[in-house]
Amino acid sequence: MKSSIGKKFFMSVTGLFLITFIFVHLSLNLLLIVDDSGDLFNMAAHFMATNPAIKIMEPVLALGFLVHIIWSFVITLENKKARPISYNSGDKVLSPIAPSKNMLILGGMVLVFLVMHIANFWWKFKISHVGLSEVHVMQGGVSVEMENAYALVAGFFKASPLYCIIYMVGAALLGLHISHGFWSALQTIGWNNQIWRKRLEVVARILAWVIAVGFAIIPLYFMIKF
Repeated sequence: MKSSIGKKFFMSVTGLFLITFIFVHLSLNLLLIVDDSGDLFNMAAHFMATNPAIKIMEPVLALGFLVHIIWSFVITLENKKARPISYNSGDKVLSPIAPSKNMLILGGMVLVFLVMHIANFWWKFKISHVGLSEVHVMQGGVSVEMENAYALVAGFFKASPLYCIIYMVGAALLGLHISHGFWSALQTIGWNNQIWRKRLEVVARILAWVIAVGFAIIPLYFMIKF
């Protein structure tokens, strides 16, 4: 993994893996606004917390995030040493913001958002359990006791308009980061001809909007309704 190409390839693979996780995470989070009773979200959160396969994937996911972040810094520093004057990458995705020229900055902002998200939710779900109550949900005609994840997440959004705004900004930054990262990752692993590049840029735009709007609509829902 000493070569620059090897690092970029590995970062591309981890990036695509993380995008897949983000889509799964978004799908589950959208249950927050589908069912105001919280049952659907609680069942999904309970499944994620108790499923053995998910427990195995959690450290893999954490390692993927860590490697992706470290490699991005290493590659950026190597590129700056090799070419002190930045070059025109030709990225037109979401122009004029040009995420390709600001991937490290965008990634850093997304990292800050991720840390806040972990501190407010993941840490409480997995470690401290502060603010988590128990609830009974009917599953297949049987009452199952589980943590009331919906009450914690929804309550946080309802009580903190500031965090809702920060969450929406984080969603937009994540969309921008993925808008370039998605097609760039596929290009790195071999889909690098001009025909596929144009198609992937279109897919990247759609992907960026789906992720940004999908995550942003959740806090917006709670701000407007409650």
